[in-house]
Amino acid sequence: MSEAVKKNNRSADAGVPRLFVLELNAGRIHTMNTDGSDRKTIVSDCHLPDGIVVDVDAGHIYWTNMGIPNLDDGSIERADLDGKNRKIIVAQGHTHTPKQIILDKNGGKLYWCDREGMRVMRCNLDGSQLETLIETGRGEAESRDATRWCVGLTIDPKLGHIYWTQKGPDNAGLGRLLRANVEIPAGQTAATRSDIEIFFDKLPEPIDIELDHANRVLYWTDRGDPPRGNTVNRASIDNKPAEPEIVVTHLMEGIGIALDIPNNRMFVTDFAGSVYSADLDGKNERNFVYAQGNLTGIAYAEI
Repeated sequence: MSEAVKKNNRSADAGVPRLFVLELNAGRIHTMNTDGSDRKTIVSDCHLPDGIVVDVDAGHIYWTNMGIPNLDDGSIERADLDGKNRKIIVAQGHTHTPKQIILDKNGGKLYWCDREGMRVMRCNLDGSQLETLIETGRGEAESRDATRWCVGLTIDPKLGHIYWTQKGPDNAGLGRLLRANVEIPAGQTAATRSDIEIFFDKLPEPIDIELDHANRVLYWTDRGDPPRGNTVNRASIDNKPAEPEIVVTHLMEGIGIALDIPNNRMFVTDFAGSVYSADLDGKNERNFVYAQGNLTGIAYAEI
């Protein structure tokens, strides 16, 4: 379960609501109030950061550094909530291009998608026991096939499922949202597992995912061209509709998404440097941060 969702299940007075936002081009991590005020830069000199998750109880943030794809120099780091005590959890060379990252606090695991690595991976919170759960391809030639690129993910602990996106080429309508069991079936491997199912296909460019655990609804950002691209979409995971519902439109290459279920709101970033808030049904959309570099991952937490 992502820490944002974990915190959503706590009482409203558990802490001060804060957003953690990654600025890709400048390699920085910012924290701010949910209206964009009291903005602070807590980490600098990140190597193209993309995904972030907050472990409030332990007082940590974890984030992925995509690195430069052809150099295979991606990594995962940890720091305190104020950015201090920075530490490498997964070193360069052990994950290729890590993207969205989530926290399974109960299981003591970090999960993330590895884009050009064409994998879904996990490890312990200290970086040990590194595993590949899903492998969609291998080698340099296949890594150029964007339909194999794993980008965003979430876990449904109730049924033991993992959901992830495979982006596809720009504006090709070949993006997919897939589902499988978290654990590899006995006798199979990450590359040969037979339990993978397509949840939605023919999507523009699905990116990051969040799950409303209480209501069993999946939310995700989608880049690409309108009408289905540059949107936030949602769908029930137990009663899958024929088509996902579009709840937010007109993003400028939407990337990150974070949910605050008790307060009926979502937060979304886009590559044009905006942070938006909206009700979970997309109403009352507000752009409260704009033109702030290339923004990628976002996390909500009460600290």
